[in-house]
Amino acid sequence: CNQLPSLKYHTIMKFATVACAVLVGLNNVNAFVTPSAKAFTRSAVLKEQIAEELGLPCEDECAMSSYPNMPESVHPGVLTGQAQVDLLNHAKENGYAIPAVNCVSSSGINACLEAARKNDAPIIIQFSSGGSQFYGGKGLDNKNYAAAIAGAVSGAFHVRTMAEQYGVPVILHTDHCAKKLLPWVDGLIAASERYYEAHGEPLFSSHMIDLSEEPLEENLAICKDYLTRMSKIGLLLEMELGITGGEEDGVNNEDVPEEDLYSKPEEIYEVYETLHPVSNMYTIAAAFGNVHGVYSPGNVRLEPDILDRAQDYITEKLGDAAPEDKKPVKFVFHGGSGSSTEDIQRSIGFGVIKMNIDTDTQWSYWEGIKNFEAKYHDYLQTQIGNPEGPDKPNKKYYDPRECMRAAEVQTVDRLGQAFADLKCQNILGLGMMDEAENVLGPRRGGLPV
Repeated sequence: CNQLPSLKYHTIMKFATVACAVLVGLNNVNAFVTPSAKAFTRSAVLKEQIAEELGLPCEDECAMSSYPNMPESVHPGVLTGQAQVDLLNHAKENGYAIPAVNCVSSSGINACLEAARKNDAPIIIQFSSGGSQFYGGKGLDNKNYAAAIAGAVSGAFHVRTMAEQYGVPVILHTDHCAKKLLPWVDGLIAASERYYEAHGEPLFSSHMIDLSEEPLEENLAICKDYLTRMSKIGLLLEMELGITGGEEDGVNNEDVPEEDLYSKPEEIYEVYETLHPVSNMYTIAAAFGNVHGVYSPGNVRLEPDILDRAQDYITEKLGDAAPEDKKPVKFVFHGGSGSSTEDIQRSIGFGVIKMNIDTDTQWSYWEGIKNFEAKYHDYLQTQIGNPEGPDKPNKKYYDPRECMRAAEVQTVDRLGQAFADLKCQNILGLGMMDEAENVLGPRRGGLPV
């Protein structure tokens, strides 16, 4: 600790003031004041890294203002506004998609950031409402979604602080928000509006509004209202059209009619017609047979060609106004866990720029813990006494950091497969990640996990 630069009192107070400001009124989200409409920009005065604000060490990749292979606006840390749009456009133009991983803890977030740096790539970190509540603590009352709002805000500050340190660009997103959960996202947008007033950018990058179970007209009307509000401060909207099957985070769509799992080009064009005049800061999670969870082969019938037909249909409708690549829509792939590499990569060719991953990373995290327990089982049964002797202590084995690190390592490895499947490797131009130094290792009593 003596080697770290001292944190000046005023910088600590400044950060604390901002953190408190975005959390004020969580029990009454109407307490937040919406800023006046204005173009989102990060002015020279307000553009400041968390590292600069707190006086944290910031070297190597952390200190870079841009990347060798990326648009100039894309930088280490959380991306919002035009920088986020530039990254997503770069993905569409260069034929890759960005993995979007649901996280419920700081450990899971760190694994994502480590994986992104090891793969020299951007990443999307996202919270569900249930994951946000868990991040805040299951012992905290969630009346009016207060715990879920506070948990997501807490996670956002963790991502903002550590993404810079890992030197990777991150889109900070929230996942499915059905109609009954809108107060949760309202609280987060309000927090971003407060953050915008202090920093010139929103706290989050984007939010998903999932009204796929509502009538299409209602879905479009509500999404238009949210995009109007969000785009003023540089927040991107992800909307869902059609239903993703399966079960996730307490939402069960295993018994929905099969036709609801497949979007129609005409419906996707309706979304474009409704939202595009408001702002280009939106993506569409269209349904093409996607299913949350992992199922036996043959039980999931993906049809990525639906996306291709939609792009052709909208391009024809737009005529001379269509983009040169004839892909006017940026699509999101939900229910990516367990999908074949062929289907994933075909969908990327049709304009998918983001794929959600949850089930597979839940398993990888658990598998790391499971394998750790199996390897050191005889050292994990009592505090004292193991195969090396009845008086031998086991503290270094049951220290939760050990099994959690094993879970992180397993998750980093699994995400490496996801980055490869999505053709999202060696994107930034940073090269190989250096091995970490000055970490607790076997010599200090830790285990080599």
